[in-house]
Amino acid sequence: MSKAKETEKTVEKPVAKEKKPKPAPLLIDEVYLQQTLLKLLSIHSPSGYTDPIVRELCHELDALGLKYELTRRGAVRATLPGRAYSPDRAIVGHVDTLGAMVKGLKDNGRLRLVPLGTWSSRFAEGARVSIYTDKTVYRGTILPLKASGHVYNEEVDTQPSDWEHVELRLDQDSASAADLKELGCQIGDFVGIDSGAEFLTNGYLNSRHLDDKAGVAAMLAAAKYIKDHNIELPVECHLLFTISEEVGSGASAILHGDVAELVSIDNGTCAPGQNSSEKGATIAMADSSGPFDYHLTHHLLNLCKKNAIEHQRDIFKYYRCDSASALEAGNDIRTALVTFGLDASHGYERTHISSLISVTQLIIAYVQSHLVYKRQKKSLTSIKDFPQVKVTDVELTQLEQTESTAQVPPPERLAPKAK
Repeated sequence: MSKAKETEKTVEKPVAKEKKPKPAPLLIDEVYLQQTLLKLLSIHSPSGYTDPIVRELCHELDALGLKYELTRRGAVRATLPGRAYSPDRAIVGHVDTLGAMVKGLKDNGRLRLVPLGTWSSRFAEGARVSIYTDKTVYRGTILPLKASGHVYNEEVDTQPSDWEHVELRLDQDSASAADLKELGCQIGDFVGIDSGAEFLTNGYLNSRHLDDKAGVAAMLAAAKYIKDHNIELPVECHLLFTISEEVGSGASAILHGDVAELVSIDNGTCAPGQNSSEKGATIAMADSSGPFDYHLTHHLLNLCKKNAIEHQRDIFKYYRCDSASALEAGNDIRTALVTFGLDASHGYERTHISSLISVTQLIIAYVQSHLVYKRQKKSLTSIKDFPQVKVTDVELTQLEQTESTAQVPPPERLAPKAK
């Protein structure tokens, strides 16, 4: 045999690497997700007047077969049981929305308003509303002070846009402050803003108050999936539903000491200069209160990659969520924020069903994973239990990187060379 043939015989052809099959997407009950969202949107729940939606939420938890508890003011903590119950994790969304309160009774028979939560009066103009007096509920419309071009001509376009330049017109016979008093209207009456929900066949969802009723619907849809498939979770997971997020206090009083990880579900603002999208889930890296926990956030990012969940990252400069109020209340927990993309947040909002599905899928994947650092069972531990950078107790988040030493001079510069 010639050397050429001998060489030819010994050369091995490269073996093609087998492509790993992509994970099959979780089949979410999309009908349940949309119907639940519509039901939530049909109930007024401005911050401070949330009892009706809390009752509806509890009815839904009963239907899902979940145990739950209520705080004195009505925040709800439901529980998905797991093999271990301490330390555990929590996922939080809020059922309260933007709204208004009556600030005064005007001589023209209309009502002066102040906003509940932070939102522009631009989005209040033209809104249909309900006014909750001590005795009954009235309907009405929020209008600018100069509402008719036939009367005020160009002044309808030049008047300032703020809450001092809008008023609430009741659909009642009211031409004076005395008429309003006779009807039972008083300072402090709550005003619920109609959602005006419209769901399109192409998947777009338009409505006020998608923040955060869309997030709550995703949480319930994830719980339904867990229950329907009899999935045993590695650790107990609490579903928290807060009632005062829009006014700042949110998750300050619903947690307990065993919670080690808290993931907020809320809206991700879509606008020029932002990376959020109405498709897929958006993982927030930071908001106005600062960065979210590095390890928990990257755990969520890796869960998206592992489960082929469409996602992107973003930072929100003028935004805070339930995680901030939880930390400000003194809870020493790891926090993260998962969002559905929302256009025109705190206005007439829009998202896409695919974004809600992605968020639901991520919740399902997350509750089936182990805690990022299950060794940290106590709030106070030793350095032995404190994690190294990017070395977690969850296999898929472990990356090859040691502690940063970029600012430490090389050892040979610290000690004189031996003679």
